Amino acid sequence: MFSRTPEMPTADQALPGRSAEMPVNNVNFINKQPICRPFAEGLESAYFAMGCFWGAERRFWEQPGVVTSAVGYAGGHTPNPTYEETCTGMTGHTEVVLVVFDPKLTSYKKLLAVFWEAHDPTQGMRQGNDRGSQYRSAIYCTSAQQLEAAMASAKLVQTQLTDLGFGEITSEIIAAPTFYYAEEYHQQYLAKNPAGYCGLRGTGVSCG
Repeated sequence: MFSRTPEMPTADQALPGRSAEMPVNNVNFINKQPICRPFAEGLESAYFAMGCFWGAERRFWEQPGVVTSAVGYAGGHTPNPTYEETCTGMTGHTEVVLVVFDPKLTSYKKLLAVFWEAHDPTQGMRQGNDRGSQYRSAIYCTSAQQLEAAMASAKLVQTQLTDLGFGEITSEIIAAPTFYYAEEYHQQYLAKNPAGYCGLRGTGVSCG
């Protein structure tokens, strides 16, 4: 249920990328917290992909207990890709949100609820009108506990989706691969551009 589709490029087919990391301003536009490691002691990180990362990041930064967030690329082969390269489908990456949260103020379970409720995890290589491998759904887990919680939540959500007439979950749920930061203009995009595009739509699933 939770594996990549055959449309993904192999490592040999993927674009070569580069050794240099994407330069980003290590300041969250909204609250001035750092968006790059190291983060403050006691904070935890999670990674979610649910379509265009502009709207996905906003869903998470709005949550109580989320300290900072950033967007980038993960799940593919190309090191330090650009946005244009990722959009070709030849990096293997999807658009990902890094969520840094305080477990004393929120929980991973609550973040999983945001993930499942905010998009359609059954669409494969697309999300709404956005089509391509960079829009696929994924949960990239930073611990064995996160992976166990994500898999368990997917089984519960699948029951609801089936009852609502949707198909099988296509979300990729694996240990977190390398996360590459996206270009500076993508970071907290909808805070900088409030009228910007957001195509996220839920299915009616409720994890409350």
